[in-house]
Amino acid sequence: MKAKISPRIITENRTKLEEVIPLSTPYILLVDPSSTCNSKCKFCPTGDHELIKKTGRWQGQMTLDIFHKIINDLSEFDNSLKVLRLYKDGEPLINRNLHKMIKYAKDSGKVDYVDTTTNGLLINDNKMKPIIDAGINKINISVNGLSDEQLSKFSGVNINFDKYVSNITSLYDMRENCEIFIKTTGDYLLDYEKDLFYEIFGDICDRIYIENMSPCWNGFDVEKKTKVVIGSKGIYNNKLSDVKVCPYIFYQFSINSDGTSSLCFLDWKHEQLIGDVKKQSLKEIWNSDILKMYRFDNLKGKRNFIQTCNNCGQLKYGMPDNIDDYANDLINKIKGYNK
Repeated sequence: MKAKISPRIITENRTKLEEVIPLSTPYILLVDPSSTCNSKCKFCPTGDHELIKKTGRWQGQMTLDIFHKIINDLSEFDNSLKVLRLYKDGEPLINRNLHKMIKYAKDSGKVDYVDTTTNGLLINDNKMKPIIDAGINKINISVNGLSDEQLSKFSGVNINFDKYVSNITSLYDMRENCEIFIKTTGDYLLDYEKDLFYEIFGDICDRIYIENMSPCWNGFDVEKKTKVVIGSKGIYNNKLSDVKVCPYIFYQFSINSDGTSSLCFLDWKHEQLIGDVKKQSLKEIWNSDILKMYRFDNLKGKRNFIQTCNNCGQLKYGMPDNIDDYANDLINKIKGYNK
């Protein structure tokens, strides 16, 4: 097998957030090219179309005008953006302008690294060649089945699995300097199927991993939806952790496909909004009073009073950075931050 077995996140030599907070420039910005999806995965809120309708969440693709505004706004920050993550609620490849977005971001000189995450169902040479040529650095592919039957069962769509694999193989062959990462969810698989996953995909990606399911979306019961019991290990086979202070809000935030800004990438209902790039600059949102309030609430142990943050499964299962021991010191550091 050519691929390295490794999780999609960097777990070693991570920046010690307690030493760099407050950040004048966020490290990561998540921008959602599309809030709609071509799949109906049971373990994802977006896959439940009736549920999404009930939330009233805006459904559609981000326009180039909004995206250009986002990238142009980056010039106001002191530093370049470490990572632009073109993914949040839906399937990014649905947006026909995705390659234009990537190129605009890379040409701006304000973005160091661009990645995206896809279910892979829309991968083909005509779609992916412009994306590779635009300079994307990494493509994460979530594989939700190892046969026609499994793909149909997990994703709610009919697709030829052999063609699916063939299209990913072609992407791997044309990838140039783009890293291809492939992962699946092990909760559905028997032991021999896990071996089969590595056998099928291990030679057509650079990194590969089998993750575990987790209850990361507040207000969405993954166990009830999937009828799969969540195990005792985290997403990346890590030990479960009791993290009280959310580290994410100190180094990243999210822009939804309609231009509104969410506190968290897990805000699938779009109920914890902190701004709107159509009316504000990214820097105004990053330094806004509402975002400062949420940071202080976390540092003061009030995270569970925030609707989206209440009982957050991501902090327990997702192996985040842990700044709990530095909460009091960070309160004093942030109070003195006036940029």
